[in-house]
Parts: sequence; C-alpha cells; structure tokens
Amino acid sequence: MPMKPKRPCSYPGCPNLTDRQYCEMHQKEMNRQYEKYDRNPLTKKRYSGAWVRIRKQYAEAHPFCEICFENGIITPVEHVHHKLPLNEGGTNDFDNLQSLCKSCHSRLHMKRGDNFKNIPKK
Repeated sequence: MPMKPKRPCSYPGCPNLTDRQYCEMHQKEMNRQYEKYDRNPLTKKRYSGAWVRIRKQYAEAHPFCEICFENGIITPVEHVHHKLPLNEGGTNDFDNLQSLCKSCHSRLHMKRGDNFKNIPKK
C-alpha cells in the first residue's frame, strides 16, 4: 500500500515536509511550549521525576502488555497505566499500575470516555 504524501509543516513559515503536523525541529519546540503554557500545572506535579522512576521499575518488572499477555499475545510495554487515575484518588502503588501497549492503552481511555482534546485547561 502506498504511503501518504508528505505535507508542509504547520509551523508558520516553515518550508519542511513532514508525515506529521510539525517537522522534527518544530515538534520539539511545540512540545516545550505545551509543557510550559498549556499543560495543567497539577498534572505536571503528579508526573514528576518520582513517577519516571516508578514507571521504569514497573516496566522492568512487567515487560509485556498485561492485556495482550492474557490473550496469549506478547507485546512489549509502551505505557504504564493507572487503573484508578491520580486525579480520582489513585496512587503510584504497583497494585494500581498496569503495563500496556499503545493500542490497549488507547482502548481503555476510549472506554472510559476520556477525550484529551476536550479536557478543560486550567
């Protein structure tokens, strides 16, 4: 199947072609801008350096997607998911975590009704 043609970067005045919304150079800049101005500060606090260490430890202990593994499919972990979200009173305890692949992680959030584009910014 042929690949989609590349399109211009969405950053104003950038002539680079890309497969995504922004070229590599501007994607990094837009991510920094999001982290600095658009991301909810409470979320930023919840996912600090401590979370990075906990996530790494959990991913090393559970290297495969737990949902796929139950179905006999071996898929490497891409996300560590909170069963009960932190903003709903969940914790970073291993009992509240789950290793997931990107597909299963997205499916869980869609079942919950999470729509990241419509989350109010504070």
